Amino acid sequence: MIPESHPRRESLLEREKLVEGMCDGVVVPQGLIAHGRGECFDYLLGETSIPPALEAERAAAAMFHLAKHPVISVNGNVAVLAAREVVELSEATGALIEVNLFYRTRERAKAIADLLYAHGARQVLGVDDATARIPGLDSMRGLVSPNGIYKADYVLLGIEDGDRTEALVRIGKTVAAIDLNPLSRTSLAASIPIVDHIKRALTNIKRYYESMSREEASRVINSFNPRKVIADTLLYIRNRLETLARQLMYDYR
Repeated sequence: MIPESHPRRESLLEREKLVEGMCDGVVVPQGLIAHGRGECFDYLLGETSIPPALEAERAAAAMFHLAKHPVISVNGNVAVLAAREVVELSEATGALIEVNLFYRTRERAKAIADLLYAHGARQVLGVDDATARIPGLDSMRGLVSPNGIYKADYVLLGIEDGDRTEALVRIGKTVAAIDLNPLSRTSLAASIPIVDHIKRALTNIKRYYESMSREEASRVINSFNPRKVIADTLLYIRNRLETLARQLMYDYR
């Protein structure tokens, strides 16, 4: 029902996917709120992968080369918006896929796993094997697979809340977190903060991974500065808003 010519077609289609996902038991109502908040920040970025995001995505790709046990963590929003991209990145890197949820039921975890399987996933952890707990994390997010996130040395998180990011970093894991809000606890706590849309980010990470050698990966990680990425993102938004404001004033005159 959304015409091809609609200027916001892709955005509207994503909203419809999330609503359908909620009806199917994959997304919770709170996930719709989270998406709306992220979409607001994407407007500020210009709905594109800005240079600091690309730098972080390159570092995230590098860590897949260097990690011994990488895991891609998936929640409902990620599954609905980017199941195919998750599976493709997993296939390219050899990373495991694990469902991890704040609003967790077995039925919802299974629905997410089934969606990933429908897009070609070979194995999805975190449904019936979430028997370990992340130390210091008392919410349902703390329940993880002992063969997945609990064992991982590198975890890629998408559209997260900050408590688990902080908890994983605290126990020594490298965490790349995709979050459109550069000021969220997730972004500020992550080892590799990626301020980008989940689909763009996963696609870019896979592309960087496939064109990168292990030697280059080491150089990328050694020079990566997460605080600078956040600072550069905020400066980019400021400069873009200033440019837009000047253009509006010019047009008005």
